[in-house]
Amino acid sequence: MESGVRAVSPERVRMLAGNYECADTAYVDAVVAMAAHRARGWWEQCRGSLPQGLLDVAELEWHATRLRTMQTVHLPGLLHQSDYARAVFASAIPPLPASEGELRVTHRLSRQQVLEGANAREYVGYVHEAAVRMQFGGRRATRAQLTHLCEASERSNISLRLLTVEAGEFPGAGHAVMYAHGAVPQLDTVQLDSAHGPEFTHADAQLSEYDAHLRWMDEHALDESASRDFIHGIVRQL
Repeated sequence: MESGVRAVSPERVRMLAGNYECADTAYVDAVVAMAAHRARGWWEQCRGSLPQGLLDVAELEWHATRLRTMQTVHLPGLLHQSDYARAVFASAIPPLPASEGELRVTHRLSRQQVLEGANAREYVGYVHEAAVRMQFGGRRATRAQLTHLCEASERSNISLRLLTVEAGEFPGAGHAVMYAHGAVPQLDTVQLDSAHGPEFTHADAQLSEYDAHLRWMDEHALDESASRDFIHGIVRQL
């Protein structure tokens, strides 16, 4: 059950919670709800074709109730267009075969469904100015991507906040972070990007640290309207 090889039933979850004397009913109910969800996720169609970590990212986003990300070089993956995403994957070392690169582009675009529909998740993206100025895919692709980014940020469930270079140093400058909020705090998970794939952590001390990073961003980044105006100004320069 712990490795995900065997499914666990809601009844078994409640029995184990009783054996472990877990008295947090909200936590138990949230885990039971996850166990009751037996439908195969859309990401399962990619199993065997893409690395397990990419499937885990999609599943994590699907079960989250709220998402916060911090980007320093790439724009938020959940808001990518195909040309921009293709250019990002083209920078991989060693180079990806063309077919695998296209699979990753399709997977990345499919992840965006968590921001759509009646059950759209709340999303907050903190983006450094450096990421907005990077031209992945050239000027035309970057212009189209930035315009799309501003349009997406007008949606009620999406908030985009820009951190300008004038803000100076900031925590977590060297990596991208996604904080996925679970139905209860015990199910919160942080996903970090690395050269060898996504990494996940849910230890309380680490969650607290990354939450502090994102709260710092909230205090120092431009507000939503100013962020859009700043990005539109860069679009006009391209």
